Amino acid sequence: MSESAHAGRHYAWWLIMCLCGVDYFSTLGYQPSIAFEGAGLLAPLATAVLVVVTLCCALPVYRHVAGQTPDGVGSVGMIERLCSGWFGKIAVLVLIGFAATDFVITKTLSAADAAAHLVANPLYAGHAPAWMQSQLGVTMFLLVLLGAMFLKGFDEVVGVATTLVVVYLALTTAIIAAGLWHLARHPDLLAGWLAEVRAGHYALEHPPLPGLAGGAGLGTAVLIAMVIFPKLALGLSGFETGVLHIHLVRGTEADPADAPARIAATRRLLTTAAVIMSVLLIGSSLVSGTGTLIPVAALAHEPVRGAAVDRTLAYLAHGEGPVAIAPFFGPTFGTLYDISTILILWFAGASAMAGLLNMVPRYLPRYGMAPEWAAAYRPLVISFVAIALVVTLCFRASVTAQGGAYATGVLVLLSSAALGTFLQVARGPATTPAERRRRALSTAGYGLVLAVFIYTTLANIVERPEGIVIASIFIAAVLGISLVSRAWRSGELRWKTFRFADTADRMLWTDITSDLPFRVLVPHRPDHRTLAEKEREIRRKHRLDQRVRLVFLEVYRGDVSRFESEPVLSVAEQEGRFVITARDCVSVSHTIAQVALELAAGGRPLDVVFGFAKGSPLRLAVDFVLFGSGDIPARVVDLLERAVPDPAARPTVIVAS
Repeated sequence: MSESAHAGRHYAWWLIMCLCGVDYFSTLGYQPSIAFEGAGLLAPLATAVLVVVTLCCALPVYRHVAGQTPDGVGSVGMIERLCSGWFGKIAVLVLIGFAATDFVITKTLSAADAAAHLVANPLYAGHAPAWMQSQLGVTMFLLVLLGAMFLKGFDEVVGVATTLVVVYLALTTAIIAAGLWHLARHPDLLAGWLAEVRAGHYALEHPPLPGLAGGAGLGTAVLIAMVIFPKLALGLSGFETGVLHIHLVRGTEADPADAPARIAATRRLLTTAAVIMSVLLIGSSLVSGTGTLIPVAALAHEPVRGAAVDRTLAYLAHGEGPVAIAPFFGPTFGTLYDISTILILWFAGASAMAGLLNMVPRYLPRYGMAPEWAAAYRPLVISFVAIALVVTLCFRASVTAQGGAYATGVLVLLSSAALGTFLQVARGPATTPAERRRRALSTAGYGLVLAVFIYTTLANIVERPEGIVIASIFIAAVLGISLVSRAWRSGELRWKTFRFADTADRMLWTDITSDLPFRVLVPHRPDHRTLAEKEREIRRKHRLDQRVRLVFLEVYRGDVSRFESEPVLSVAEQEGRFVITARDCVSVSHTIAQVALELAAGGRPLDVVFGFAKGSPLRLAVDFVLFGSGDIPARVVDLLERAVPDPAARPTVIVAS
C-alpha cells in the first residue's frame, strides 16, 4: 500500500455515497433517542423542521460547494480561497479544529454507541466474559480495529462500507415500515399523540420557551419545535465528507477525472443521500418519538435510564415494547439488527477517518504547520487512532457526553460552507440586468440559509456549551502545534521552483547562471538608494575594483504566510548592471539563498554581500518566522549551510557595516 493510499483511484458515485453513508445513515442508531431527549413528544415536528433544513438549506449549499471544489477541498478550501495572508491561514486552522472535532467525535461517539448496542444485546450479555462487557473497553477495541482496516487498504474500506450500508438500510427500512404500517392500521395511536401535543403535553423537562409552556394548540407546538430543532443537528452530518471525497468520484468511464461529470455525480450522491436520510428520519421519529410504540419511560434518562435510550430502533426490533408490531420482531431479528447497527456504527468512523486523511495533508504540511510525515498515510492513521483512544478515555465512552461537541463541529462546518457560498454568489459576475436580478435573488436566498445555520449553531452552543469548550480544545491544539511546527520548520529550504515572468526572462537567467562571470550577488532594497549608490558603497566597503562583475537582487514579498518558496523572477540589464527581481516571495532570506545557490551551481566561487540587520533579536526572529524578513544575513548563512555541507562549494556571506 503506497503512502497516498487512494491516489489516482476513482469509484462510482454510489460507492462513495456508501462510504459517506456509514457516517450519515448510521446516526439513525442514536438520532431517534437524541431527538426524544431534546424534543420529547415534539420529536416528529422538530424532525420535520430538520428535514426542511436538510433539503432546502444544506443540500443547495453543498451542491454549490461541489461545483466550486472538484478537487475535494470542501468548505474549508472555499474559505481559504476567499481569504488571504495570515488571516486566511488562521481561519483555515480554526475550521480544521472544528473539522477535527467533527471527525474525531464521529469516530468515538459512533464506536461508543456501537459498544452500547453490543453490551445491551441479551445474547452477548449472556455469553461474553465479564471483561468484554465494559462499554469503554469495547469502544477502544472497535477504534483500534477500524485503524487496522485503514492500514490494510482503502479499497477494502470502500467495499466494507458498501456492504454495511446496503444491509443496514434494508433492515432499518423494514423496522420503520413495519412501525408505520402498524400506526396506519391503528390510527387512534397517532390521534392520541396529536391530542397530547395540542393539549401542550410535550414530555419536555425543560421547555425552551417557558412563556409558552402552558400553551396549547398545534401552532404553539410547531413554534417550539422550530426553536428545539438545533438539538437534532446530528442528523445533518455527512455533507462535508461528501464534498471532501469528490476527488474519488468517477467522472465517466472514458475519463474518470472529467471534472464536470464528477461534479454532476457528486451532486447526485448528495441529493440521493439527503432524500434517503430525510425519509428515514421522518419515519423513525413517528415510530419512536410519539409515545405510542415506545413508552415515554423507555426513552427517559432519569430517574432510571430507559431501555430504549441510544438504541431506539433496536428496542423495536427486539420486540421489547408493549405493542406487538410485527411477527418477525424478536430476539433473532433484533440480534441481526444489532449486528448490522454495531458494524455500521463501528465503521462510521471510516468516513471521518477518510475526511481527516484528505484534509490534514492538504493544508498543514503545505503551510509548514505540521511535520513532513503528516503528509504520509500510515503515520496519520496511527496518530488519529491514538487521538480517538484518548478522547474515548476522557469521555468514558459516553454517547450523550460527546453529542454537544459532535453537533458543534457539524454545524460550524455547515455554517462555513453557507458563508463561503454566500460570499461567492454575492461577488459573482453580473453584467446584464437579468443576471444582476438572478444574483440578487441567489444572494438573498443563500443569505437566509446562512442566517438559519448561524442561528442553529448559536442555539446549539447556548444549549450545550460543553460542545464549544471541547471544540476549543481541538482548535487550541491545532493552532499550538501549527505555530510550533512553523517556527521549527522556518529554517528549512522550502524551495519548490522558480517561475519566470516571460520567456525572455528565462533565457537571460539561463545566460547569467551559465555563461557570465558573476562572482558577487548584492541584495538590494530599491526604496533605500539607487543602484548606482548601492554599487559605489559595495565597491568601497569591500574594496572591489570595476573588473569584478556584480549582479543585484531585489526581493518583493508576496503572501508571506505561505510556506513553499516559488518566486517569480524577472531579469533585466539596467545601465550596464544586471538586476534580478524576485516577486511573490514567501521569505526574503530563502529567496536570496535560492538565487545564490543557482548562481553558484556551476562550481564558481560566489560572494553574497550584506549590511548588518538592525533591531532586537526577538523582533528579528518573529519577523523571520511570520513575515519572511528579520536577521536576513544570519538566516541566509543557516540556509546555505543546510543546503551545501561542503564549505569550499558553498557561497560565502559577507556582512559589513
